Amino acid sequence: MTRKTGEDPIPEARAALDRLRDRVAGEVVEPGHPDYDAARAVWNGREDRFPYLVVRAATVDDVLPVLEAVRETGLPLAVRGGGHSVAGLGTVDDGIVLDLGALREVTVDPAAHLVTAAPGARVGDVDAATAPHRLAVPLGTVPSPGIAGMTLGGGVGWLSRKAGLSLDRLEAADVLLADGRRVRASEEEHRDLFWALRGGGGNFGVVTAFTYRAVPMPETVLGASLYYRTDRWRRALGAFERWSRDLPDELAAVVSVASPPPEGGFGDASWLAIHSVWIDEDHAAGEALIGALRRALPPDRELSGPVSWEAWQGARSEAVPTGARGLWRNASFRRLDEEVLDALAAVAEALPGPGASLELHLLGGAFARVPEGATAFPHRGGRLMVSIHLAWQDPGEDARFRAFAERAAAELARLRERGEYVNFRSIERTRPVPEVTREAYGAETYRRLQRVKQVYDPGNMFRRTLNVAPQ
Repeated sequence: MTRKTGEDPIPEARAALDRLRDRVAGEVVEPGHPDYDAARAVWNGREDRFPYLVVRAATVDDVLPVLEAVRETGLPLAVRGGGHSVAGLGTVDDGIVLDLGALREVTVDPAAHLVTAAPGARVGDVDAATAPHRLAVPLGTVPSPGIAGMTLGGGVGWLSRKAGLSLDRLEAADVLLADGRRVRASEEEHRDLFWALRGGGGNFGVVTAFTYRAVPMPETVLGASLYYRTDRWRRALGAFERWSRDLPDELAAVVSVASPPPEGGFGDASWLAIHSVWIDEDHAAGEALIGALRRALPPDRELSGPVSWEAWQGARSEAVPTGARGLWRNASFRRLDEEVLDALAAVAEALPGPGASLELHLLGGAFARVPEGATAFPHRGGRLMVSIHLAWQDPGEDARFRAFAERAAAELARLRERGEYVNFRSIERTRPVPEVTREAYGAETYRRLQRVKQVYDPGNMFRRTLNVAPQ
């Protein structure tokens, strides 16, 4: 295997890279190594990058030598946690990948409800560690993604209404900066950095440990998935809108338009499913609320009943396929009136293939009670967030799926609130990335992120991100 450009790095880099190989405890994988193709691969198969080398960190002590080599050589750096960035930010051409994916330790202090996770931990690792203590950290809707990128970008999931985003539960972060300094960011220390880490992505340093405040959980939750055939999608969206207006925080809901897993016996067609979960001990109260939706529009199929939190989180694992070519877009809506519902139904009905799906995440609750500007997350006022997930295998289909994504994004842009959720945002490199970043965060938040960037990474070492340019 050769590098994409076929060129060696500048000669002056060779001595520094030799020292790097000698200083790290982890494995260094380069072109020609039998594991090179596996080491360079990330979740999104569209991101076919050829790094000069991949450092598979064995401990957090391997981070500092990598940063020193990047400073000395000027080679581009990509930092990878779980590797699930839809934008492919965990890899880079002709540079160094710092792969933290083997660092998955999670420790729990059940008395204090504190959970500390290493930067390569996955959602499922945290769930497995916290479940025996009847605790949970708000972390997405499936177990496979990494917690690092999820937390730094936001962390929308099943617990958002009950307990906020992943970043809202972050108590502290241990960070290694571009200049080699180690700092701890929290409400007491480096408050500017702590603000920026909660939503600003990987722009400011390598987070080597995340400490969260977990929330108590019932022994079981009450889950329900109500399924509707195509000819009832628009009615189902209207029923969902009316039903979801005044729900308590304990009830989370996601509407999904997708092809269900084949083992469910649903056939090849796409279905609209209203997935809801009642996160409280009083299942009778949850059943009464879910029953109101069931009566308003009886489903064509239904799966429901008590379930463990881990089982609920894992129920839709196949919704995040590894290795497929992926492209995601999203928009947030404050209103859910007939115009918006018509637009959502039209986009759903035009989805371009079996790997394409649309999800509507019901927001509000604890998520909405965090003041705007308290974190760098760009929008708190939306009632609902729609995300379009496109996955396909054939590179020859790239243009068709990309064209659909742009049409759908343009249709929803007419109606959406400002800002985008950066974790659900692909980067089509048709314009400078900082322009996309400014648009996603809004001008005021972007300027504040820039000021933090100027303090902690003025040389823009951490630019393989949805980048905040220092200048």
